[in-house]
Amino acid sequence: MEKKHKTRVGVVVGDKMDKTAVVAVETSVRHPLYKKTIKRTVKYKAHDGKKQCQLGDTVRIIETRPLSRQKRWRVAEIITKGEVVKVKPDQIT
Repeated sequence: MEKKHKTRVGVVVGDKMDKTAVVAVETSVRHPLYKKTIKRTVKYKAHDGKKQCQLGDTVRIIETRPLSRQKRWRVAEIITKGEVVKVKPDQIT
């Protein structure tokens, strides 16, 4: 019997590391007592071997074998490209 790997959809919030993207996945959970919906954000470090991910991209990540101490996910596909405005410090008024 073949196991299905877990998949998540999130936004790239970090791409400074070599071949690694930090992906923030937001989920909604109901509080057990108060029944209010709470947003939870978890950051995953995902392997991006081709360095295609940029800040703001919406990506699908898939669970994989441990690649390093903290990397257990890899980028399966880039769903949408995000637009991040690059501002230099001298342009801030």
